[in-house]
Amino acid sequence: FPFPYTPYGIQEQFMEALYGALEAGRVGIFESPTGTGKSLSLICGALAWLRDWEEKRRQEEEQLLAGGQEARSPQQARPASADTAGQPDWVTAFVQRKEERDMVDRLKEEQIRRKKREDRLEKIRQNVQLKYAAKRKRCEEDEAKRLLQLSKEALSQGDGEDALDQLDHNEEELILAEYESDDEKKVVSGLEEDDDDLEEEHVTKIYYCSRTHSQLSQFVREVQKSPFGKDTRLVSLGSRQNLCVNEEVRRLGALQLINDRCMEMQKNKHEKKSNEENEGKKRRVSRTVCPFYSFEQMQFLRDEVLVEVKDIEQLVSLGRETKACPYYGSRFAIPAAQLVVLPYQMLLHEPTRNAAGIKLKDQVVIIDEAHNLIDTLTCIHSAEVSGSQLCCAHSQLSQYMERYRKRLKAKNLMYIKQILYLLEQFVAMLGGNVNQNPGCQAVPQTGTVLKSINDFLFQSQIDNINLFKVQRYCEKSLISRKLFGFVERYGGPASAVKTNKENQKVAGLQDFLLTLQQGSDKEGDPPVEAEHDQLRTASPLMQIEGFLSALTNANQDGRVILNRQGTVGQSSLKFLLLNPAVHFAKVVEECRAVIIAGGTMQPVADFREQLLCCAGVDPARIVEFSCGHVIPPENILPIILCSGPSNQQLEFTYQTRDLPQMMDETGRILCNLCNVIPGGVVCFFPSYEYEKQVYGHWEKTGLLSRLAARKKIFQEPKKANQVEQVLVEYAKCIKRCSQTGGQMTGALLLSVVGGKMSEGINFSDDLGRCVIMVGMPYPNIKSPELQEKMTWLDKTMPRAGGQAPSRVLIENLCMKAVNQSIGRAIRHQKDFASILLLDHRYARPAIFNKLPQWIRERTQVKPAFGSAFAELRKVRIPCI
Repeated sequence: FPFPYTPYGIQEQFMEALYGALEAGRVGIFESPTGTGKSLSLICGALAWLRDWEEKRRQEEEQLLAGGQEARSPQQARPASADTAGQPDWVTAFVQRKEERDMVDRLKEEQIRRKKREDRLEKIRQNVQLKYAAKRKRCEEDEAKRLLQLSKEALSQGDGEDALDQLDHNEEELILAEYESDDEKKVVSGLEEDDDDLEEEHVTKIYYCSRTHSQLSQFVREVQKSPFGKDTRLVSLGSRQNLCVNEEVRRLGALQLINDRCMEMQKNKHEKKSNEENEGKKRRVSRTVCPFYSFEQMQFLRDEVLVEVKDIEQLVSLGRETKACPYYGSRFAIPAAQLVVLPYQMLLHEPTRNAAGIKLKDQVVIIDEAHNLIDTLTCIHSAEVSGSQLCCAHSQLSQYMERYRKRLKAKNLMYIKQILYLLEQFVAMLGGNVNQNPGCQAVPQTGTVLKSINDFLFQSQIDNINLFKVQRYCEKSLISRKLFGFVERYGGPASAVKTNKENQKVAGLQDFLLTLQQGSDKEGDPPVEAEHDQLRTASPLMQIEGFLSALTNANQDGRVILNRQGTVGQSSLKFLLLNPAVHFAKVVEECRAVIIAGGTMQPVADFREQLLCCAGVDPARIVEFSCGHVIPPENILPIILCSGPSNQQLEFTYQTRDLPQMMDETGRILCNLCNVIPGGVVCFFPSYEYEKQVYGHWEKTGLLSRLAARKKIFQEPKKANQVEQVLVEYAKCIKRCSQTGGQMTGALLLSVVGGKMSEGINFSDDLGRCVIMVGMPYPNIKSPELQEKMTWLDKTMPRAGGQAPSRVLIENLCMKAVNQSIGRAIRHQKDFASILLLDHRYARPAIFNKLPQWIRERTQVKPAFGSAFAELRKVRIPCI
């Protein structure tokens, strides 16, 4: 087995299974509960395979170039084509010789490109002076630009432009450019054509995906320390929000605004040449271009990225230093890279994938932290818009069209009118009128209605509009960005709006926005200032574009939910994707191999049935592998507790969990455990509401004060920006108690399943010596979205083990949440903890078998509290 490095005690069987899946081109579902060690092992195993595979390819190429036809691999051997079938032998031989010559020519060209790339990168590694020479050249260019700008300012001081001309000059960027649909576009020349010519051929590579940029940065730092860190060509990809170094653009804040502004600056740069050609015919306005979008500097940054492994933060620093865009510079490095690291939202969303230049044909994809892959696919391709957003977008777009009607081309006006009509019909479906305040319009009939896509289009009378063309127009024309600029200019305080005749036309926009705020200023709503800031943050048309894109899905793959609540402003339209496999199918079809990995992937039936089989993957191509934990068996104590200290049976159903005796029994269990378990205890509740209800009950009965005598009590906050502070205080309290001793032995953290602390948080060592799961966190079965998903599964999926697919879905959703939460305790090889599941239903075979294997094989079922308590006392002594 050609793997020299096994980090964190990962079993060699895991590495061999991974290597075999990549070699055979399988779709693998891998489970290994070892955190960073699992992630690094995935990449180290994949890179080991990639190097072997590249070496085999080179040997085959050399043999073929040397004329050894007998050495051609099965992949390179081609059968006689259909065109030569039945032809004379000399024709067939001629065609085969021509194909062989073409193949040899392609291999020679590929070798030349590879040799040039390797020589260039080696030169950069060895020649440090090249970097300083490039930096000196950039400083000279900056100085020349500064002097040129000073001379322009000196010449323009005596011009004395008229105020109205100055206004038109400033507004030029708000005018939509002439729009040409894809079938009308001619072959363009200039920079775009040059960029295509310079595109490098993609080598076989590994795309490694995880959930967040912080996880990816942590992973890249581990790769830097591994044996593969010195000579691996690694590229970190991210969004413009993470990689942009243009402060003017970064200040926009919202991701969509940053994207639109960046694309607009590129468009201005590409139009610069044609503007210069027309300079003598008409006076043109200078439009802003990005100073970091320099092809020469981005080529330099690309080579720097390929020479040494860098994470996102290092890439941004390099971009600022080299005056080059890290976003596009990293994209230029994709073709030559061996390992591309990116958030999996970027890979799973096809338009984003194509825009980033990611090509999956015959590549390897590793999706780490994939336990919520199905939910991620569903969320990425679903969209929701409120009645307030629809009315606000209609008002903004109407004002924009009225102001610039004489400056807009016919095609722009046509598409704007179509968008306005769509908005009117969407509001009408909610029972409202776009010309009235949505916050004051009462909905005639409240409730939730689900419709198929076709029914929604027919009933809203928009089935005659080509949504594909409208969606493409919104993307190409950057209309949401123009509209945002328009609102920024005229949507502020009334004093900021000029009083000339043209500006009086848009004065109503600001008044309308204020009426929206006043209409929503009720108890429980955000204050007027906060709402105003929210409206100014981004155009609601951006959100509506996502909804229009969702409506282009196939009729059977999604549903439209009309949620009518109180007023039109509070109502909403939501698209729900039912079949995420349709958007995952292209990934598994194009890739050589796909590895879906996670620490707790159980139960895996969802991935196999809903994702892979529905995507058309042959069951023979699917391989599953689950390895045990690196900790010894005695370091973990999972217990299913069926009854409490007073022999009250533990069954936290919706009917029984609110009973006082159930909440009292839970409190007595915690009191007993906090007396014997040192350090931190983490207790998970099914929901925020139930946690609040139990906490209030304990306050009334005095149980809370008994708990507080042994452990300081912390509660998980709902706001994400408060989580870090609570965790810091929780850790400080445990550390202080362990050092000082005394009656208080640590802290108790009351958390919520599916909350901020149930995923991605490490309760290692004393932070989590015991994890308690109160009840079974089944999802809300009355949810319209969940009911529609269950109905769809029952219609499309076969029954499994005598159970309806909808029932299996409910159990799987529950157990995925449980497995994620209880996996927070054991985080490294020498860690130890106990896990307590408070509900007798966990002992049922159908539920018990869905626990992770490394937990399931060590779990004890305790009918009475006494024997369980005797076992739990052992957690005081480390078993290592």
